Amino acid sequence: MSDKGSAYDFTFTTIDGKPLPLSTFKGKAILVVNTASKCGLTPQYEGLQSLYADMKAEGLVVLGVPCNQFAGQEPGTEAEIQEFCQTNFDVDFPMTAKVDVKGEGAHPFYVWARERLGDEAEPVWNFHKILIGKDGQPVKAFGPRTEPRDDMVKDAIGAALRSSAAAF
Repeated sequence: MSDKGSAYDFTFTTIDGKPLPLSTFKGKAILVVNTASKCGLTPQYEGLQSLYADMKAEGLVVLGVPCNQFAGQEPGTEAEIQEFCQTNFDVDFPMTAKVDVKGEGAHPFYVWARERLGDEAEPVWNFHKILIGKDGQPVKAFGPRTEPRDDMVKDAIGAALRSSAAAF
């Protein structure tokens, strides 16, 4: 079991190479989504961007986490991924550098999320979503085919945003 207490204990690298501690988002709800540019589900970027635009003022952060573990559907460099996302979907939510999300080389955040939520937190394909509450704890995971703007996702985000953040 991980000795990490909350999502805020983890750091990713931004898509342009800078450290991205999740503690940057303390007090916000975070929807962490492993992404891919050459997947049948890639149009979900549009829904993710729309969700982020609609709810960021309320405290939602969408975090895109490119991953090439599923059928090699994210083969590009970080610069190519960033250009693709901005050109095709006007993505302005934060994106990380490419990482593994399952298996031995999985980013520690994903190992921790699975320890906390169980198997539902382990990505089985691109566009798997993990919702982190304002207290830094995982709330729920949503499968790849669950659209970002699905009522189930929006309701869970709304509830996470309404809950009071734990004392830090």
